[in-house]
Amino acid sequence: MTDEYYMRQALIEARKAAEEGEIPVGAVIVCRDRILARTHNLTQTLRDVTAHAEMQAITAAAETLGGKYLTDCTLYVTLEPCVMCAGALGWSQISRIVYGAPDPRRGYALFAPKALHPKTQVESGVLEDEALQLVKEFFSKKR
Repeated sequence: MTDEYYMRQALIEARKAAEEGEIPVGAVIVCRDRILARTHNLTQTLRDVTAHAEMQAITAAAETLGGKYLTDCTLYVTLEPCVMCAGALGWSQISRIVYGAPDPRRGYALFAPKALHPKTQVESGVLEDEALQLVKEFFSKKR
């Protein structure tokens, strides 16, 4: 499987979020070519500002693995993680993060570029246009 394949899975989750009135961010955590978690934003549904797609994915993947560390795992997320999610991903010791679109207003790279674990590898721009389009469509309908 490729990064593009798994990002498409995250985009499916992002579309689910949009259908539920959530900001369209989807996440998938993969370990050794096995999807451990498929999630999307649930902040409105759960009335919880911490219920970002990444946070939901970390919890689900850790539960599946039976431990708190996500070494040897990759997070695929449609939008650059925020500072909160980057901090949680750092604590999880996730090996790799692949995101679609940058978040120039709230992304971790602007505010906390060292929040991730030092060994975490990051790749950006995978299916960026599709991820950006979902966010743009969502907010254009809100306005």
